[in-house]
Amino acid sequence: MIITVTILALASLLFISGIIRPDLVAVSALILLMLFGILTPDEALSGFSSPIVMMMIGLFVVGGGIFQTGLAKQVSRRLLKLAGTNETTLLIMVMVVTAAFGTTVSNTGTVAVLMPIVVSLATSARINPGRLLMPLAFASSFGGTLTLIGTPPNLVIQETLVSAGYGKLSFFSFTPIGLVGFMVGLVSLLFLRRFLPRNETGKKTRSRRSPGELARKYQLSDNLFRAKVGATSSVASRTLSELNISSRFEVNIIEIRRKTSARNQFLKTIDQEIAGPATVLEEGDILYIHGTFDQVRRVTKEYGLILLDHQVPEDRQPAGAEQYATAKIGIAEVMLTPGSNLIGKLVEQSGFREKYRVNILGIQRKDRLLLHNLKGEKMLFGDALLVQGTWKDIALLSAEQADYVVIGQPAEESRRVTMDNKAPIAAGIMLLMVVLLVTELIPAVVSVMIAAVLMVLLGCVRTMEDAYKTINWESILLIGGMLPMSTAIEKTGAAELLSNSLASSLGSYGPVVLLAGVYVTTSVFTLFISNTACAVLLAPIALNAAAQLGVSPYPFMFAVSIGASMCFASPFSTPPNALVMSAGRYTFGDYIKVGLPLQVVMGIVMVSVLPLFFPF
Repeated sequence: MIITVTILALASLLFISGIIRPDLVAVSALILLMLFGILTPDEALSGFSSPIVMMMIGLFVVGGGIFQTGLAKQVSRRLLKLAGTNETTLLIMVMVVTAAFGTTVSNTGTVAVLMPIVVSLATSARINPGRLLMPLAFASSFGGTLTLIGTPPNLVIQETLVSAGYGKLSFFSFTPIGLVGFMVGLVSLLFLRRFLPRNETGKKTRSRRSPGELARKYQLSDNLFRAKVGATSSVASRTLSELNISSRFEVNIIEIRRKTSARNQFLKTIDQEIAGPATVLEEGDILYIHGTFDQVRRVTKEYGLILLDHQVPEDRQPAGAEQYATAKIGIAEVMLTPGSNLIGKLVEQSGFREKYRVNILGIQRKDRLLLHNLKGEKMLFGDALLVQGTWKDIALLSAEQADYVVIGQPAEESRRVTMDNKAPIAAGIMLLMVVLLVTELIPAVVSVMIAAVLMVLLGCVRTMEDAYKTINWESILLIGGMLPMSTAIEKTGAAELLSNSLASSLGSYGPVVLLAGVYVTTSVFTLFISNTACAVLLAPIALNAAAQLGVSPYPFMFAVSIGASMCFASPFSTPPNALVMSAGRYTFGDYIKVGLPLQVVMGIVMVSVLPLFFPF
């Protein structure tokens, strides 16, 4: 027992100091427990096969899908319209929504669903995500105390009471005390947020431009028009080379979008492809045409195309700069080298389209932008060419460095572009996961893993490699390494000895002191033992202590449940705390500075008000 407590104390000191990475500390503590024979290898490694760890892995993938499809960005835009960009308003809104969501969905699931949305929300509002993510995690714990099914410790104390012959708790038995906890937590965090990470300033911005910045630089949205192939259009079933639209009208058909999976409305998506000479046009296709409005209008009139007004959305996506960069298709800037063989040649002689399947959309020549009639334009040294093609073709273009250099990293930029056409699918998968978590038709970990697999199979996460990249392995190692610590504490008898000693020593001082002791013990144990295991351990002790004093067990049982749920002082005490650690760039010290005072304040308030709601 002494060895276990020593290892735990040493690990805690290293966590706080930050000298060694938290995941390395957790794994090292695990190795020591095995070397001293306190845990068997199977027991020590059981944390990495636990449902909590597997659930976290799945939730990271689900979160990645929500990010990569742009769903997080779309939801955050709507939330910004409601709350504005004021940090205080956003913090309150995030906490209220999270707590409400957490009344029926597990706090881990709540954080996984909302975390990418909150990160996108913070980025759009130009706020450091770390200012909102820790309140998000803490609010999920507040939400769990509002209903009977909000968190496992609530169900544990009900089972203990029923087994002892007391009546069942109602669904809303926790609501009054939970609301008090939420209000106290909200007000406390408004003061404690001063210790959260501030916006980073003074950092050097990256020299390369994002696709959106390039689109704005070259004023692409002013020259992008959409035309739909109607039933009577003469271009249907014909190739672009047959039509020769570019040469006749001095415009570029740069992209074609067509609906796929039309039989299944839920899975209907927009297929995107670069327009090439062999591309066959079909009825219903939407052509993205680059040129002046007059030129585009001539094309549509000649071939019976339907010119789509800018105010008419295509699947609710407005035409504009963002249409030049999608998950498949991107734009990049190309600089001609001093000895380039292209210098002095016409754009139509460059071979960009024939050799690399990319279009030249514009040329920047000193302070001038050339956007129209480019085919007859001579390329000069110092010209910057804006090209568009698939990200794969742009990456191939960047491999050629004799005549030109591609600015930036196309592969990296392609990962930043969201697959907005997949957002409805990601929303459906997320909704399915939430329904399964609420109804509990299947185990929670299975629900999450199903959602994660669907995200990959249905293309909401680009590849399996990208799915692996969404997982924060530091958090996984941290939680997986610390979970067996609770086994060591229970196995050596340290937990039972301490809890029994506390109950017997404080019982003589009256019910209020004993209630405080039960709450503090539960709160401290939850730092090192899962809240469910902590509730299982302390609920019978609290019940027996109340019986010995001849008082009602309800305030003591609720103290166990709430004390086990309100744990904020460490990143590994609850999965939500661990989930936000990486995205918020928190250190262990951040949890101490913000979470520990909150945990203390919550304990003082709960011990004070519990007897008011549940008299002795």
